[in-house]
Amino acid sequence: MASTTQHRPRSRCVNCGFSAPDGSDEWNRIDVPGLGRMSQCPECTSTNLVTGISIS
Repeated sequence: MASTTQHRPRSRCVNCGFSAPDGSDEWNRIDVPGLGRMSQCPECTSTNLVTGISIS
């Protein structure tokens, strides 16, 4: 019987390369006036992220 593994989409920090599942608690969350709530890299504090990428 074959098992199917579903990979949850991940986000990656463009600055340092840190990656974690989209929306996981591993990402910091910050409120930015005029923009709203954003994810922030816990490693380098960058908000320059690529979201929903497929990383195997």
